[in-house]
Amino acid sequence: MEGFKHKRVIVTGAASGIGRATAEQFIQQGAIVGLIDLNEEELAEIQQSFRDDVYVEAVDVTDSEGLQSAISTLAEALGGLDILHVNAGINGTFTPIEELTIEEWDQTIDTNLRSTFLTVKAAIPLMKANGGSIVITSSINGNRIFNNFGASAYSTSKAGQVAFAKMAALELSGYNIRVNVICPGAISTNIDDRTEVEPEVARIEIPVHYPERSRPLKQETGVPEQVANLVLFLSSEAAANISGTEVYIDGAESLL
Repeated sequence: MEGFKHKRVIVTGAASGIGRATAEQFIQQGAIVGLIDLNEEELAEIQQSFRDDVYVEAVDVTDSEGLQSAISTLAEALGGLDILHVNAGINGTFTPIEELTIEEWDQTIDTNLRSTFLTVKAAIPLMKANGGSIVITSSINGNRIFNNFGASAYSTSKAGQVAFAKMAALELSGYNIRVNVICPGAISTNIDDRTEVEPEVARIEIPVHYPERSRPLKQETGVPEQVANLVLFLSSEAAANISGTEVYIDGAESLL
């Protein structure tokens, strides 16, 4: 895919998984890229792997002042902002609603949904003059499927991102800022390693069995590079008339 040479891009949650795959593809396409993540070591590794026009800021996206400062610092280094991929997020704690603590709920909502609002809010003044593209990473969870039992906070945050993207798409259309949201299914990343599934989930589960395969399109899970391809498409001129749209990328698994 062409057309990203010298484009100024910021990716959050950029140190691993979908964010890293997206950042690397933008870099390879000639974009000037700013990366935000909590993992300073992984950010440094990406920066060292590529050329000089890759900039990094290590910050917790739940830190509103730190996030605003990181976006401003990166935009200044990039010379502006054309494309924003809002990707930072966690699965959080999976447990019955009755057992879920307020702190666990807040951590997931703040990391996934509140930070989406903060990131987009910070980017708007940087994109108003010339327009641009914002792509938000949501999920099929909370939008098409609800069988990840115990994931009430996660699913709520992901549903909220879709609604927010649609509101933002209308509000920002007058500035020629397009806002879309992607809804991946099962993607092979390390996010599951940081998911806390409490034993109590077993007592609220409703069994779902797929005797032959769980994904209609293919047996294997998706890979981050496939999702990155979608982000680049939605950020390109080829998608110039697409805004306010959620796009599912899940091998049709959420249709089961």
